[in-house]
Amino acid sequence: MKEGPDIAQIGALIGDPARANMLAALTGGRALTATELAGVGGITLQTASTHLAKLEAGGLLTQRKQGRHRYFTLADEAAARLIESMMGFAAGRGHLRHQPGPKEPALRKARICYDHLAGDYGVRMLDSLIASGSIDAVGDGLALTEKGESDLKCIGIDVRDLRSSRRPLCRSCLDWSERRAHLAGSLGKALLSSFLDKGWARRTAESRSILFSPEGDRQFLKLFPVDAYVGTDLKNVGTRSRL
Repeated sequence: MKEGPDIAQIGALIGDPARANMLAALTGGRALTATELAGVGGITLQTASTHLAKLEAGGLLTQRKQGRHRYFTLADEAAARLIESMMGFAAGRGHLRHQPGPKEPALRKARICYDHLAGDYGVRMLDSLIASGSIDAVGDGLALTEKGESDLKCIGIDVRDLRSSRRPLCRSCLDWSERRAHLAGSLGKALLSSFLDKGWARRTAESRSILFSPEGDRQFLKLFPVDAYVGTDLKNVGTRSRL
């Protein structure tokens, strides 16, 4: 094919094992130094610097300087979606380093995917929002309903502020461990930030895991129960029990 997007260049950039490991590490949303990424890739700092320059030139990474240090992050949400979707594609076809799914149980339960919630809790949250009528699944897309905007306001999410962002409000993101969709976009980010701000959950230093406290688990499962429900406001779903 001589015309159109050149996917071979992107494929070649991601296809190197060391670069793939570094990109996967950055899906945790944290900015990492070249030294930290060299450790993730299992390579020397000099080699890592060469790889990082290629990834930056290819539009997958960006860097920022703070004092004498340089920190690297994924270029944007589109780059994060690309890596996460490739991880889901690989997992779905059995291309796994070890056993299926995350090795760490906490990682399967809840983890950060760039800046939003993934894992079992991420999928559960989106399923509950759809079942309650707060989000409409329109084809492959997601749309917040008027009811959803009202319900989210009751739990402290002001959607008006989110709509002013250039970023999509709701976006579906394929979860690589659950093999189903979780909620991304500015709303997905706002919900995760809310859980962290309320002390329901916290990030871990050496992992993408999001750890919920016992009270956080209780509050989360009230808002986003496992069982499907119809016509129930988010502010009232706590009256239902899990199956």
